[in-house]
Amino acid sequence: MKFSRIFLNRLQNQPAVEDTVVVIDVLRSFTTAAIALSRGARAVYPVDGVAAATRLLGQLENAVSIGAIAGGDPVSGFDFGNSPSQLLQADLSGKNVVMSTAAGVRGLQRFRQARHLHAASLLCARATAAAIRASGARRVCFVITGEWVDRDGDEDIACADYIEALLRGEDVAPESYVRRVRESDFGRRFLAGTWPNLPLADLDLSTQVNRVDFAMPVRRDGDHLVIA
Repeated sequence: MKFSRIFLNRLQNQPAVEDTVVVIDVLRSFTTAAIALSRGARAVYPVDGVAAATRLLGQLENAVSIGAIAGGDPVSGFDFGNSPSQLLQADLSGKNVVMSTAAGVRGLQRFRQARHLHAASLLCARATAAAIRASGARRVCFVITGEWVDRDGDEDIACADYIEALLRGEDVAPESYVRRVRESDFGRRFLAGTWPNLPLADLDLSTQVNRVDFAMPVRRDGDHLVIA
């Protein structure tokens, strides 16, 4: 199995990837998606843009909305922000979740033609590695979504490193990867406690390695992507 990395915000000269793509967003899109599914959601629909998400909400039955703009502030009028801790007490049984966020969702849309596409965070890291191994993948590309001009993205790089180590068959302890998430540029914003829409509870939840026992493969349903 061969591995590569792509940084979402450095895509100008990057070729298309057609085998297995793992789009990582630890803080917080795919932690939020994992919690939504664990709370009984039927499916998560990652949609690029608030307007497109609003249109889809009008088409789906029993739907709720999750959204955030760049920086993490919630989308006005949506049911939930991109906050996994906010969902811990939510009853999402049978719900279709429409999600629009600034990074992770955009990464999935960019690589929607991949033969196998996964959304990933630390919560489902081991399950993601198991699903990739079971698929017989020969080439795996990790897409790092958290790197911005003012953010090192190491929360997502750490997750990629962890999943890659698992795929290589290494016996790795998760503590060092958790520390990197908490000490990343974005992680420190949650620790600072000065950003009202970046609660410490979200960081704590995002570092619960292998909390769920399912991967989050992404399939195409007509024009839409679905995590289920």
